[in-house]
Amino acid sequence: MHTSDVVIAGAGIIGLSLAMELRRAGATVTVLDRGEPGREASSAAAGMLVTSDPDTHPAIKPLADASAAMYPTFVEEIELRAEMNVGYENRGALYVAEEGEELGIAPLRDGESRRLEPALAEYPRVYLLQEQSVDPRLLARAAVAAAKQMGVTVHHERRVDGVSLTPEHELHVQTSRGSYRAATLVNCAGAWASEIGGVAVPARPVKGQMLCVIPQKLSLRRVVRSCHVYMLPRKDGRVLIGATVEEASFDKTVNPDTIQELHQAAARLVPRIGEARIIEAWAGLRPGSPDALPIMGPGTLPGSYVATGHFRNGILLAPITAALMSELIQGKTPRLNMHAFRPSRFEREQQRIRIQGT
Repeated sequence: MHTSDVVIAGAGIIGLSLAMELRRAGATVTVLDRGEPGREASSAAAGMLVTSDPDTHPAIKPLADASAAMYPTFVEEIELRAEMNVGYENRGALYVAEEGEELGIAPLRDGESRRLEPALAEYPRVYLLQEQSVDPRLLARAAVAAAKQMGVTVHHERRVDGVSLTPEHELHVQTSRGSYRAATLVNCAGAWASEIGGVAVPARPVKGQMLCVIPQKLSLRRVVRSCHVYMLPRKDGRVLIGATVEEASFDKTVNPDTIQELHQAAARLVPRIGEARIIEAWAGLRPGSPDALPIMGPGTLPGSYVATGHFRNGILLAPITAALMSELIQGKTPRLNMHAFRPSRFEREQQRIRIQGT
């Protein structure tokens, strides 16, 4: 029987960031992952830290702004502890607007978008957005190393099956490879958060397919995106193109026709991208929620908490989620209002999940 102050189910960027924050506060922390830490949604993401997306829910905006402001310090600490670079960039993004689409800021003047990104096709309205980006695969790998360097215990291949309250008022955590006890359990299991008995919440997988190309004689300077597609350049010359939003349960099959459609959509923005050979394609499972808002707050069992349902914003919201959840777990007043994200808003849905699991 393993014992620690806090057990975190899920070693994605949300779980690892929270583990580091709680460890900094003096807690002993064990993170359990059903597979390899950081290999699911965190590594499958593109890494754009988007705070100005027209589709962003108003309730998320304060969290997004606060988290983006925290990112330089967040990255600096992880890189120093892990002795790794995570591909952090702060060069902004060019947003190509559809007819009638308004972003609330002035578009670039004629010719300015081509000066900033010569490969961009001619479009009447292009906006320059002050956004950052990071390489999620590098970030996830570095976060694991940084957490371990801080003294966090990270166990691979430990699927959390259920959580129950012991007669001593501790939490008994049953996994696929042994049991754990803790005063506090945090469900950060992402798309699998609905499968942990006793602390399940109605998170669900939302599939996203992406591809990667290496253009010849073309080096994108910034992220280029529209409401249909985005392109994110890496320092090594690769360009990531994404991403679909599909309700496909836990299916991570890559569809060649879908990948070609994404490639063609990117080529309509940057024509020479269409000539680039596809070198990789993959699919990830984002954690969605019934109302498209994160699920963060106290869980159904005393001492249990939830931090999941971040959908497309998990990488962006990791620093602020870690800070808010750490404050909540320590009994402090969180720095931002978390009422809109409380797990109890899905009480009926949680009861249905519990009944199905019995």
